[in-house]
Amino acid sequence: MIYDVAIIGGGATGGATAYHLSRYQLNTILLERGHEVCSGVSKANSGIIHGGFHHPSDKLKTRLEIRGNHLMEKLHQDLHFPYLKCGILVVAYSPDELDQLHKLYEQGLANNVPDMELCSRKRLFELESKLDDSAVGGFFAPHGGTIEPYRYVFALIECALKNGVSLKCDFQVTAGNFNNKYWEIYSGDGRKIKAKYIVNAAGLFADEVSSCLGGENFKIFPRKGEEYLLDRNSAGRPSKIIFPVPVKHSKGVLVIPTAGGTTMIGPTAEITDDKTDTSTTADNFSKILTLTQKMIKGIAAKDLITSFAGLRPIHESEDFYITHDSRMPALIHAAGIQSPGLTASPAIGEYITTLLHDAGLPLIENPAFDGTLPPLPETATLSDEELLQHHQNDPACTNIICRCETISESEIIAAVKRGHTTVDGVKFFTRAGMGRCQGGFCTAKILQIISRESGIPMEKLTKSGRNSRILAGKLGDLEVKL
Repeated sequence: MIYDVAIIGGGATGGATAYHLSRYQLNTILLERGHEVCSGVSKANSGIIHGGFHHPSDKLKTRLEIRGNHLMEKLHQDLHFPYLKCGILVVAYSPDELDQLHKLYEQGLANNVPDMELCSRKRLFELESKLDDSAVGGFFAPHGGTIEPYRYVFALIECALKNGVSLKCDFQVTAGNFNNKYWEIYSGDGRKIKAKYIVNAAGLFADEVSSCLGGENFKIFPRKGEEYLLDRNSAGRPSKIIFPVPVKHSKGVLVIPTAGGTTMIGPTAEITDDKTDTSTTADNFSKILTLTQKMIKGIAAKDLITSFAGLRPIHESEDFYITHDSRMPALIHAAGIQSPGLTASPAIGEYITTLLHDAGLPLIENPAFDGTLPPLPETATLSDEELLQHHQNDPACTNIICRCETISESEIIAAVKRGHTTVDGVKFFTRAGMGRCQGGFCTAKILQIISRESGIPMEKLTKSGRNSRILAGKLGDLEVKL
């Protein structure tokens, strides 16, 4: 089969592109190097829906950020991923920062960011009572918020598949050639895909993908950001996302009320040469803790439950690099999608669709397109009366597997039925294992449910695919050798 479009990369950019292309009568395939989608840059993400004021209007990422922010609420209503529209407070903590803060506010006005409010000190504390007493001024952007990035990407791709897009995981592109009619794309294990057009949305590896396709030379630089997650009962959880006045190459260290109910602090911003380094350090946690304790009251080291690091793909322009390849035909790059890439992703999908049409791809609307998904069962949100009613039809909805996050057996079954057969896949789809104990009590039960529902033997289950087997050694009569 010759596909119309092959999208390389199953993160927010690739997922949004697949979703938009599924609106048309096309044969589209999404190629993901990981065992499941959203296993790269988009997974290790702060989840912020940015407001559109951090960058000037001449940047492509600014225009797409503002458009993406506008599209996000409708996508949330259609696809039911977690979305907390809490707004963003940018706060100056000394008089010296007020000039820069006012410039940022004026930039937002110039970008036509709606409903921004310049705040006095009194107004700041009306909006967020937990601010440190050193706060002297700020502004409020009410249309910012947070989402769960993995659930967002899962939903985009699930909807795209529902509307006819194909998906191949564990497909790492290693070579490709164009024969004047279509591309032949090869994976490391020898599989081959044919497609008329390619969208390179390979995140940190977009430069390497371009090179192996014979495309133009550009360089992606990883910028590492360590994030630290606090328990959902943390006294330091604010009602708004708290930004400081930004510094060069970074929006600064933030305090983020996540859509899942926890609190995130960070990130750091360090250029690295290693595209696989996701380690975190005690020193950086100490620095982040000290900075955020000067921003918000109640932040405490005792509330730390986990840490992670994300790697942002930086193009030398410091802007998104979304363009036709200058060497090879029928190849479009979507590279350098760093912050605010998550916010911009719905608009990036639209933009790439336009570029494909400009390159000659006919776009005929799909009359059967359905851009909605049913809401997922969420036991934690149900009242006692609702639980009793649901229990009569589905007893598994009251069998709580993850006590920290109140995740039921029904929710884990739903994740497996949607194709999530790794521990990480189930965790990111349901939040099971994301709470205080970090899976200490529920992982064994989750493994049993995945095995039962998927038919995969327990000894072959993995954390994240490939060489990440969970079980080794002897457990009762079961002996597992790696």
